[in-house]
Amino acid sequence: MADIVISEFMDETAVAELANRHTVVYDKTLVDRPEELLRHAAAARALIVRNRTQVRGPLLEAGRRLVAIGRLGVGLDNIDVAACKARGIAVLPATGANDIAVAEWAVTTILMLLRGAYAASAEVAGGTWPRERLMGREVCGKTLGLVGFGAIARETAARARAFGMTVMAADPFVADGDPAWRAHGVAKVGLDTLVGSADAVSLHVPLTEETRALFDAARLAAMKPGAVLVNAARGGVVDEAALAAALTAGQLAGAALDVFDTEPLKAGSPLAGVPNLILTPHIAGVTVESNVRVSAVTAANVLKALEECPS
Repeated sequence: MADIVISEFMDETAVAELANRHTVVYDKTLVDRPEELLRHAAAARALIVRNRTQVRGPLLEAGRRLVAIGRLGVGLDNIDVAACKARGIAVLPATGANDIAVAEWAVTTILMLLRGAYAASAEVAGGTWPRERLMGREVCGKTLGLVGFGAIARETAARARAFGMTVMAADPFVADGDPAWRAHGVAKVGLDTLVGSADAVSLHVPLTEETRALFDAARLAAMKPGAVLVNAARGGVVDEAALAAALTAGQLAGAALDVFDTEPLKAGSPLAGVPNLILTPHIAGVTVESNVRVSAVTAANVLKALEECPS
């Protein structure tokens, strides 16, 4: 048994750094073997996870010696934070380490959706030449609406403005006088104004009771005709069935989802076969570079927590 258990993939250099100081079990498939994970957790003082490992209920009960949960990412909806706090377990997200990766995914995907020319390889290779049908739109001069204006949204704004986009954001938790608005060249607006006027909407909010199904059928219907929606925040923020209906009806020009209500996405989802929809497997924040950064930050966080709470 080991001091540190890692149940999902992590950069090998960071794993080695942990193993230099503590006994480590690293098996990126443990998340899919819950009974074995429970056995390892019983002896562990730290658990390192991504978003699939559910750190709640039986797993937390098994980990009676736990003092730290390292999160290889930033979202915490797979961790019972309240229960951890009650037991004095430090929950340690890798804040800031994957901001660039998510921002690049968001802007790249908006470019692809508005241009609309990147799904025709088979047609072109087969001798079809659909130039007029694939005449898409430029992002220059368009308006990007950011729902949420935290660190990732600010990185997204910087890249969108470099392409000539005007950027607005809705975030009631960032004060009107916050210098970030001016520093990033972003206009603060209400959510209804943003939804009705943005050519592209990018979601950057956590999943809470207030944000669950924030983009439901009514809000999707209120979006500007021809607009696109991208979500690399949390799956529950978008009503997937309503989005499928809006795309099928041509109400939206396109959408991209990196996150889903249930992950992995199950066969028979209402999102299957929907036109003008890009689906990626919760990978927006994971690049070769961000994996190194996230893993290094998480390893350092966990080592510090273990040092501050010796066995």
